[in-house]
Amino acid sequence: MNFYAARQPIFDNNNEPIGYEILFRNGPNNVFPSINADRATSQLLEGSQFYFELAELSNHKPAFINFTLNTLLLGYPFMLPPEHMVIEIIESIEPGKKLLNAVKALHAKRYRIALDHYRHQSAWRHFYPYIKYLKIDVSCTPLPEIYLIMKEIEQHKHIKLIAEKVENHQQLDQLKQLGFSLFQGFYFAKPEMLTSKMFSASELSITRLLSETVNEYVDIKKLTPIFERDINLSYKLLRYTNSAIFKRRTKINSIKQALVALGNQELKRFLSLTFAAQISPEKPAELIKLSLTRARFCEQLALNANSKKYVGPAFLTGMMSLIDAIRDDSMENIMDKLPLVDSIKQALVNGEGPLAHLLLIVQSYEQADWQAAQAQCHALNIDPDVLPLAYNDALNWCNEQMQVLACEMH
Repeated sequence: MNFYAARQPIFDNNNEPIGYEILFRNGPNNVFPSINADRATSQLLEGSQFYFELAELSNHKPAFINFTLNTLLLGYPFMLPPEHMVIEIIESIEPGKKLLNAVKALHAKRYRIALDHYRHQSAWRHFYPYIKYLKIDVSCTPLPEIYLIMKEIEQHKHIKLIAEKVENHQQLDQLKQLGFSLFQGFYFAKPEMLTSKMFSASELSITRLLSETVNEYVDIKKLTPIFERDINLSYKLLRYTNSAIFKRRTKINSIKQALVALGNQELKRFLSLTFAAQISPEKPAELIKLSLTRARFCEQLALNANSKKYVGPAFLTGMMSLIDAIRDDSMENIMDKLPLVDSIKQALVNGEGPLAHLLLIVQSYEQADWQAAQAQCHALNIDPDVLPLAYNDALNWCNEQMQVLACEMH
């Protein structure tokens, strides 16, 4: 599943971009969808939290993002750091006390604020001390009104004017003569479409939980709130914990009790199955099977090497080793979006570190390159004779998990 957005640069007098307006899209067509502004802002902010890095989307320049009155009052801008964005107050918002208080609070936290498609009203004067940009639609703002706006802000040297909808060179020259120094419009660039592979909130929650289970002792207090914020994940956990396979005498009555009852190993099994079921419903089952086999194989090798601290990370490294094929994205992009420890990311992206050596043994064994597998085993003080047994164990374990997974998906 993809997340879509578009960006349009804002240029200075030297044709250098000083920022990008980020525009919400809900598909590959480069047009604003027919949804209300609140929803567009909310989904764009959600995207910045889960699906892409805002700084990358805006070429490490300030991102100009539209906000409605509702999203301002709900404090949505505070989800993003002030150095990364400019808050655009959309043109449909009228000046008023609620808006002014919100603007003052944002200004106090060092957020930069722009008034989009600005049309002058005397009430806006109360906002001038807190405003960084006025964006003027030069396609529909009469010249006398532009002169009036310039006169109104003469005493506010910190306010900069941005000419929007600049269409041609003649218009640009005229605007420069008027005193504009910042410009946006089709003359410079049309909005450029950008696409990011989406991880759902549940997928990210599961990955975060998997990352926590790599530790020898799991912090139940830390895991419980993550489950409690995700109703679907909580439902699956409770159903799994209460299943007949565990033959429990008492029923589970809380998330915390369910986590304690499962224990670290069973919790890791549950999360790996849930992740596999969610992340690749349209991919061949063989990819999932190979991922689970690698996870178990890497884990067994880490145990054989007496590297307790690597057992959990080894499992997760093996499991994630095919995520680029499953997600149709580069490993580097995927690792940037997932809350995994650096040792796992280093192994998967750069092929470096002890976890990468464990994975290399697994890959060599899969390819029947016995010489390479044995050489890596010797380097890690692993007895090469354990490889067949560890591999068979991984295959049997994987087959068991696939049977459970088949039940979970139906």
